Amino acid sequence: MTGVSVGAGVLGSGASEGGAAIPAAADLGALLTPEESGSSASEPIAVDRAPVLSRSDRRGEADPAKQARLVDVEPAAMSDSRRLSDSDPKDIARALLSDYGFSSDQFGCLDSLWTRESNWNPYADNPTSSAYGIPQALPGSKMASAGSDWATNPATQIKWGLGYIQDRYGSPCGAWGHSQARGWY
Repeated sequence: MTGVSVGAGVLGSGASEGGAAIPAAADLGALLTPEESGSSASEPIAVDRAPVLSRSDRRGEADPAKQARLVDVEPAAMSDSRRLSDSDPKDIARALLSDYGFSSDQFGCLDSLWTRESNWNPYADNPTSSAYGIPQALPGSKMASAGSDWATNPATQIKWGLGYIQDRYGSPCGAWGHSQARGWY
């Protein structure tokens, strides 16, 4: 016999991992076609098969109380319900970097840039230029394009600032490099 393979492992007698016996080489006749076993097509081939078991055979009706618990879960229990504007501005920026196509390794440059510009203060107001907020938008009212709460919401300011950086410099490190060379971005 050539070309016989057994997917479960070694051919021979013994037990498999699940405890079922693997047929011995002498028992292979029960697994072969009539031509392979040397018997005529009119002779039946004896095959011992265990009944097919399925976990679905043991399933009953779903427990109504369990179904109710799964369906009636409050959304707040499944996610962080804090608003971004309630978070530390640096955490907001970290969370939003990927929304603008920036990897997390860009945060160091952004941190350096906005620490220099406003020390991450959403109320930072430059009286000599009218620049305002965390990104020091000039004038501050430009940030209204990101939200009407631009004057008080750090998340709105950060969204505007990341969009500005993306459009103008390509990345926070690009903006930081420009700021180091020229003193502004």
